[in-house]
Formats: sequence, structure tokens, C-alpha cells
Amino acid sequence: MNRDISRRTKLVLYGVLMVLCIPFVFPTWWMVTSSLKPIADIFAFPPQLWPTDVQFDAYQRVFELQPFERQYFNSLYIALIVTVGTLAVSALSGYAFARIRFRGQNVLFLVVLAGLLIPSEVTIVPLFQMFFKLGLVDTHWPLILVPILGAPSVLATFIMRQFFISLPGELEEAARVDGLGRFATFWKIALPLSRPALGAVAIFTFLHSWNLYLEPIVFLSSPENFTLPQALTQFVDAYGGPMWNVQLAAASMTALPVLAVFVVAQKQFVEGLAHTGLKG
Repeated sequence: MNRDISRRTKLVLYGVLMVLCIPFVFPTWWMVTSSLKPIADIFAFPPQLWPTDVQFDAYQRVFELQPFERQYFNSLYIALIVTVGTLAVSALSGYAFARIRFRGQNVLFLVVLAGLLIPSEVTIVPLFQMFFKLGLVDTHWPLILVPILGAPSVLATFIMRQFFISLPGELEEAARVDGLGRFATFWKIALPLSRPALGAVAIFTFLHSWNLYLEPIVFLSSPENFTLPQALTQFVDAYGGPMWNVQLAAASMTALPVLAVFVVAQKQFVEGLAHTGLKG
């Protein structure tokens, strides 16, 4: 009897969850299926859940109208470099704030956290002037350096600090007894244990860099240097109107790899955030 009730409860729960996921899944489904439709069918009413006339011409035109493969590579390698750089900076700084005691530690950490309160729109003009004087405008350096040394890295540092605070102090004491120095303790003891937090930081850092829009439109002007969010705005006709099927095809190719990464790594993401807590 109890098993029957449990099964019914699960069926009801799964049914409710499936209904609740429709508002989140349908836009992605509409984007992908509309990229396979003629333009006249995209806004047909009632909307078609599956195209009656499947066409792949839009995907071919994506690569004809823009150097899309180069732009795809730009987004990919920038996101990877930013992710690796942010992991290095946040792990080292988070460990320092969590395990090394020094005068003014808490005050300095609050000053670092204050960087999260400053909108990127406020600092974009001074940053542009600085990179312009350095001759780095229309290069990828601003898109790499600003996230690694800016607000995304501050949030990553906070997450890593909270994780390192939760580690037992006996681990460091045992490491000192074995003759390990501060950096060796970090490298051989603390860092391997912080994989859940590193996974969470890596995922949200990669997604933030992949979806970055404001900085590319400010710093980049050459189509071959564009990243994907900026490139998506360039698929317009001769009158400046959007080429809907081409834009949706490009958006589908842009979004699906990110969705796949998140689906595969969502367990590590949730575990990483759960282990950070708000301790300290």
C-alpha cells in the first residue's frame, strides 16, 4: 500500500515538474525548430511545434554572411583562458583570505567584495580609455583581463574562500608536521579537496565569458575579432531588419553547446555551491 502511494506521489511530482519546465524548455525548442522553417512560417499562428518544410539553408547562410567559425573560435578560446585564469586567481586569493591571518584581513576582504557592487557600465569608459592608451582596443586582451581581474573573479574568490574556511584546521596541522610549507599545503591538500567549488566557479565563469556582450561591442570593431553575442546582431538584411531564420540558426549553434555543458556538469555545479555555505 505504501509503495503504491509512493509511486503515485512520484508520478504526480514528475507530472508537476514537467508542466513547470515548459516555460523554460519551450523558448529553446521554438528557437531550434524556427531556425529550420522558412521566414513566413516562423510567426505563423497558431505556432507550429515542428516545421512542415524543414530547411537547413539558414545554417549555411550563417557561415556565408559572417566569419562565424572564426567568431566561434574567438568565444571558445577567450572563455577557456578566462576560466583558467579566474580559477588560478580565485583559488590563491580565496585560500589566502581563508587560511592566512594578517592585519586588516577582514577589511581588505570587504574592499574586494565591494567590487561586486559596482556595475560594469560604470567602469566601461575608464577601462576603454586605459586600453586605448595601451593600444589594446580591437584586440581580445580587454575581454580576457577584465573578467579575470574584475567582478567575476571577486565572486569566484568569495566562493573559494567560503569553501576553504569549511576545511578542518587539522589538515593543515598534519601537513606542517609532515614538513609541508604554506604553498605545498595549498597545492597538495587544499586544492585537491576543493574540486566541487572549482567546478562551480569554472561553470559560471565560462558561461559569463561566453555570454559577454557589453565589453565586446565597446572594445571590438573588426568582424573577425567578434565574439558570438556580438556576431548575432550582425545578421540583418539590406534595410537593417533581422534575418530571423539566420539569427535563430546562429543562436541555436551558440546556445546548444552551453546547454549541453550545463546539463552534463550541473551536479558538480550544485555540489560546489552547496559546499561553500556562508561560514565565516
